[in-house]
Amino acid sequence: MLASQPTEALQPRFQATQAQPDDTLDSLLDKARRAAREAGLPYAGGLAPNDAWTLFSAGAAVLVDVRTNEERKFVGHVPGSVHVAWATGTGMTRNPRFVKELEAKVGKDAVVLLLCRSGKRSAAAAEAAARAGFSAVFNVLEGFEGELDADTRRGSLDGWRFHGLPWVQD
Repeated sequence: MLASQPTEALQPRFQATQAQPDDTLDSLLDKARRAAREAGLPYAGGLAPNDAWTLFSAGAAVLVDVRTNEERKFVGHVPGSVHVAWATGTGMTRNPRFVKELEAKVGKDAVVLLLCRSGKRSAAAAEAAARAGFSAVFNVLEGFEGELDADTRRGSLDGWRFHGLPWVQD
């Protein structure tokens, strides 16, 4: 696939590699980078929620929640995560300052893990960040709530909460 194709077209075909017990933090990132290159992604790669948690909890990466303030407040968020909204409000208006805000909060050289509801907005945000010069920006696949199930509900198939990873709700 070509990197110039929209991220949404790439997302369904990209599969994260699952961590093995002997994987080091660097090898998790290396595996994600290799898979991203093979898939033609324009950003560093995608990580499964468990791998993202491994990196974040070890202090090897910054977790950035790109959902709206409302989503974080009413659905929950990961403690210690940084917030930079990709879009705002119920109309999901694109935040034109996203890249500048991200740079101000984490810097372009940090290992950055972007998290949204299902992994789609965070993929678009990762693409924008990579275009702006972020060297190690990764998408957290499956997102916080995961994909819709047959009953059009989230949380029963995949996602951060589905995997039982730490989160809190206001």
